[in-house]
Amino acid sequence: MHANNHNNHHHHHRSDLVRIATSAMFERGLQPEFSAGVEQQLAAITGPSRESDAAIRDLTHLLWCSIDNDDSLDLDQLTASEGLPQGGVKMWVAIADVDALVKKGSAIDEHARTNTTSVYTSARIFPMLPERLSTDLTSLNFDQDRLALVTEMDFSADATLIRSTVYRAKVRNKAKLAYDAVSAWIDGEAALPAAAAAVPGMDAQLRTQDALAQQLRLRRHAEGSLEFETFQPRAVFEGEQVIDIRQQVQNRARQLIEEVMIATNGCTARYLAAQGGASLRRVVRSPERWLRIVAVAQEYGETLPAEPDSKALEAFLAKRHQADPLRFPDLSLVIVRLMGSGEYVVETPGGPPIGHFGLAVRDYTHSTAPNRRFPDLITSRLLKAVLANKPPPYSNAELGELAMHCTRQENSAQKVERRMRKSEAALLLESHVGQRYDAIVTGSTTDGIWVRIFTPPADGKLVSGADGLKVGDKVHVKLVSTNVERGFIDFVTA
Repeated sequence: MHANNHNNHHHHHRSDLVRIATSAMFERGLQPEFSAGVEQQLAAITGPSRESDAAIRDLTHLLWCSIDNDDSLDLDQLTASEGLPQGGVKMWVAIADVDALVKKGSAIDEHARTNTTSVYTSARIFPMLPERLSTDLTSLNFDQDRLALVTEMDFSADATLIRSTVYRAKVRNKAKLAYDAVSAWIDGEAALPAAAAAVPGMDAQLRTQDALAQQLRLRRHAEGSLEFETFQPRAVFEGEQVIDIRQQVQNRARQLIEEVMIATNGCTARYLAAQGGASLRRVVRSPERWLRIVAVAQEYGETLPAEPDSKALEAFLAKRHQADPLRFPDLSLVIVRLMGSGEYVVETPGGPPIGHFGLAVRDYTHSTAPNRRFPDLITSRLLKAVLANKPPPYSNAELGELAMHCTRQENSAQKVERRMRKSEAALLLESHVGQRYDAIVTGSTTDGIWVRIFTPPADGKLVSGADGLKVGDKVHVKLVSTNVERGFIDFVTA
C-alpha cells in the first residue's frame, strides 16, 4: 500500500508549504518577491501621506470602525453611520487612499500591476503591496489619521438608496473589530467587544449598520442575488505544525461588510458613469451554459425557465439549501462552475451594460480593497481624477488591456490558493494514514471519484472501491496515502 506514500520518511512543515507556494506563484506567472526598485522606493517613503487640500474634508470626528478577519492587518475600509429623520440611515464608507503614496508607474505600482492581487495561503501571504504600506502607511489603522476616498450614502427607512456622493477626506479608525466577535455580539451570544465598548455610541451604530445590511440583503435576494456556500477551508498553525483545518463560516458581521461594500461599489460605478468617464467593472455574465444549469435542477425535480433567470435560480438554490445543507456546498460549486467566473471589463458611457448576474446588480466595480486588489487602485485613481477635474490617468485602450490582465492574474492567484489548500490538507493528514472517516462523494470525472471527509474538512480521491457510487452518496473511507508536494490525498472505501 505504501509504494506511493512518499511521506513515510519525511514529515513536512510550514517551511515546506512556503516553498511549494513560492514555486506555485512562479508557475502561474506571479511574482513572489519584491524587486530592488520596490525596496528603494519604499525606503524613501517616510510616513503616511500628509497631503492637504481644501477639497479634503476632515471627518476624523465620526465613529469610524473597521471590521475584518481576526488576523487582518491590511485595513482597506472603515464604516460610520447615523440615523436620519423618518427612520433613514446615512452611511459613510471610507476606502484607503493607496494612490496618495503609490503613484502610477512607480516601482511599487509596477509590482502591483504585475500580480494585480494579494495571494493568501495559510503558510505565507504574498501581498500586492509591501507590508510597510498595506499594513501600516496605507492601512486605515486604529487611532491614526489617514487619507481616504469616502462614499456617503443616504438610505430611506426601507433601505432604498436616496442619494450618494464621493469625496476625499481625512479619517481616523476609532475601533479595530473582528467579524466573529462582532457577530457573536449581534447574535446575543457574547458581550460587545472591548474595542467597541470603549467608544460611546459605537454599539448603537453597529446595530444600525447590521439592520441596514440585513434589509439590503433581503432586497438583493428579492432581485435574484445568488447565495452560494463554497468550500474554502484554511489551515491553522501552531508554530511550524499544522494542527487543524477550519472552514470559514458566513455570519452577520461578514454580511454587514459585504452588503455595505456591494452598495459602495455600485455607487462608485454610477458616480464614474455620471461624470462621463469609463470605468473598470466587475461582471459575471448571464450564463452561456444556462441549459446545463436547467438540467442540474431537473435532476432535483425542479424546472427552471429556458432563458437565464437569476430569481428562479436563487429560489432553487434556497430550496436545496433548506432541504440538504450537507450537500449544498457541492451543488454550489457545480452551479458556480457552470456560471463561469467573474471578469473585469471596461464600461463606457452609452455602451452596453453587462451587470453582475450572481449579485443581481447592474452597476458593479471593485473599489473597496485597494491595498490588496489592483482594479480597486485603478478605480481610486479614476475617481480622484474626476474629483480634481483632471483627465483620466488611463486611456480606454489601456483600461481594456488591464481588464484582461487583471482577470487572468486573479484566476492564476485563485489557482495558487486552491493548490495550496490541497497541500495543507495533505500535510495535516500525512500522520493519519490508516484512519477511517465519514465522507460524501463530491465528484465523478473520467479521472475517478472524488470524496470529501467532514472532520477535518478535506477533499481527496477514492482510488478503489468506487463501483456503483454516485455524487451525493455517503461513504466510509480509509486514508491510504498523502503527497504534500503535489497536494494528493488518496482514500479507499472502508
